[in-house]
Amino acid sequence: MTPSRQRWVDALKSRKHCSVLIVGAGINGAGLFRELALQDIDVTLIDRNDFCAGASAAPSRLIHGGLKYLETGEFRLVAESALERNLLLRNAPHYVKPLRTAVPIRSWFGGILPSVKRFLGRPAKLHDRGLLITELGMALYDFFGRHHRSMPRHHMALKRKTRARFPDIRPDIIATATYYDATVTQPERLNYELIADALRESDQAVALNYMALESRQANTITLRDTLSGDRHHLEADIVINAGGAWIDRINHALGHPTHYIGGTKGSHLILEHPDLARQLDGGMVYFGTEDGRICLAYPFLGNVLIGSTDLPCDDPDTASCDEDELEYMLNAVQELFPTLTIERSQVRYRYSGVRPLPASDADNPGEVSRDHSIQEDDLDGGPTVLSLIGGKWTTFRGFSEEVGNRVLTLQHRQRTCTTRDRPIGGGRQFPSVDSQYGWCKRLADANDIALDRARTLLQRYGTQAESVASWCHRHPDRALQSLPDYTEQELIHLCEQECVGTLADILFRRLPIALSGRLTAEVIHEVADVMARHLGWSEEYRNDVGERTLALAAQHHGISRRPPATYRQTTQSVS
Repeated sequence: MTPSRQRWVDALKSRKHCSVLIVGAGINGAGLFRELALQDIDVTLIDRNDFCAGASAAPSRLIHGGLKYLETGEFRLVAESALERNLLLRNAPHYVKPLRTAVPIRSWFGGILPSVKRFLGRPAKLHDRGLLITELGMALYDFFGRHHRSMPRHHMALKRKTRARFPDIRPDIIATATYYDATVTQPERLNYELIADALRESDQAVALNYMALESRQANTITLRDTLSGDRHHLEADIVINAGGAWIDRINHALGHPTHYIGGTKGSHLILEHPDLARQLDGGMVYFGTEDGRICLAYPFLGNVLIGSTDLPCDDPDTASCDEDELEYMLNAVQELFPTLTIERSQVRYRYSGVRPLPASDADNPGEVSRDHSIQEDDLDGGPTVLSLIGGKWTTFRGFSEEVGNRVLTLQHRQRTCTTRDRPIGGGRQFPSVDSQYGWCKRLADANDIALDRARTLLQRYGTQAESVASWCHRHPDRALQSLPDYTEQELIHLCEQECVGTLADILFRRLPIALSGRLTAEVIHEVADVMARHLGWSEEYRNDVGERTLALAAQHHGISRRPPATYRQTTQSVS
């Protein structure tokens, strides 16, 4: 066990009662954990897996105002999403970045009748969003995003300018509409930073990964450490079920069967395609397909991220990106850029997650609302249970505030602060673009590292790069052979400070190694060697950990077959 996780295990063992137990440490659970910790409520957060290991680690990595929600008349959700997007651009500038987005248009008047039907709540597939309906939608989108605006308004480009920008786009595209949303480069780290902020701010907060809710007897919850098998009993007045796609299973373990969730699987690809990446030029294309679905593609960590699918899924434990989904997404991009060669062999990584949408009878999963809600149940002789249904990355803060208000009411307490303008983790005092050179130069000089290394650490950790660089400076260090832009002490710092439970935690969540398409057998074994030396693993245990991680990667994600390069280079791998 890593030193940091041992400390957090000991903290949980010393706790026999808490006012609030949050089950599920994805973005809804992590956001609420910080919200309640800042109100000085004694709150405990657990997850049966690692923090942010479910759907929160498998999004399109967009922080967006919800342009498509305009079609269904969800104006409140659009307004909330646009506001929260703008707040995240200010509060997490180290990971949340503006993203220029182009919408290809194939006609002047297409989509008007289906749009009217969808606005009135009637089912209709939009095969074509014409220029007129797109212009109307963009104008409304600008209006809803006016509060705390930090990005330009939309603009239209007709065929000549569109062809100049996208030479390989299909010939029937008559125009493109360009607007701005945002992307989150490392949601897994942002999720962790919310938890770390809460623990730093409050000594009444306890959080632990790999801790499952097993059963309930009255107000006493039985928890089981999924790594050690140890059990712990904890009394709770309120249980927040933030289990995402597993919400109904958690409620069943609490002795209260429910059917709140009708999850849908969303899969994404990481594609190595320098020609497509150059044509996208740092921006995203957001386009409809012939079957009425929405797809997207944008440059991401040196490759291109493509998404997404939207398929019903009954068992979130088995969710993975299958071959049919892979072919569907590749074909969708190929149809938009018919003269480019887009092949299966260019896929470097793939991932999948199950969106915790409300149970619905809708035939098309895309028609199920992405809004959030709270289901409240009072268990006989037990705690009040609040199940958090739906939600998305963009609106997690607003949803957390809403749930926090309900908890405060149940606890007969008053709110003492707000998270609206509170920076997150490495977003505190993050330098502006103009001042980043000076910031990195000071970091480099103070810790005797190269300027490029300082820039990498700032990109990877925000202003928390100072603590990482300081740690590495105080200990003998060397670069990894398989990943030269990472060092041994950087990995050890994570083990010491960030509640790492398994090798996969580092490769898939604490660091963007897998997501950047750089996960090789060599990388897995070298990182395992570093952890084994630091943590005193036996050779047998180290080999077992390495093989299990290889199997996990091969089953769900893919293993690269060439040595990895840095983000600015390309890699060759097979998913």
